[in-house]
Amino acid sequence: MTARIPKFPGTELGSKEFYEGKVTQVRSRPDAQYDFSAGEAISRFLEELQKGKLIARTCTGCARILFPPRMFCEECYRPTDEWRYIRDTGTIETYSISYIDQDAKRITEPILVGVVSLDGASPKMGMMHYFREMTKDEIRIGLRVKAVWKPPEERKGSVLDIRYFRPLKEGEA
Repeated sequence: MTARIPKFPGTELGSKEFYEGKVTQVRSRPDAQYDFSAGEAISRFLEELQKGKLIARTCTGCARILFPPRMFCEECYRPTDEWRYIRDTGTIETYSISYIDQDAKRITEPILVGVVSLDGASPKMGMMHYFREMTKDEIRIGLRVKAVWKPPEERKGSVLDIRYFRPLKEGEA
């Protein structure tokens, strides 16, 4: 408020007034149809995910490999140069242990999520994803992990084509 206006005019409404039907409401479901373009870089990224591959863009200006790919380098302010496949292994950069599921309900077994810096991309270039086959006591920053992909017939061109990342096993590169 201001010195001249101590209170907004009108009646303050809360959720209680909505639930009690004291507020006029109109509910409708519009018949809206639309198309969405993810852009050149992310469209290719999603197509490659469906094939079970991870792809990045190189920038010769700053010698970085950008992942997820983008057509413009935010460091050099110039177009990126070419596509490059990177590996589906990496290192956990950060993580979170959540006792709340996607519907905001409390759960007893935690969900492990975090950011993986992928091998072949420049440092700190990674993706956020789920971690499994490890416990909350085993997960740590710096842990080497590998993607677990859905079977090809189940992939849809989504980051969820990777089911999760699991710890890299001894002898795996």
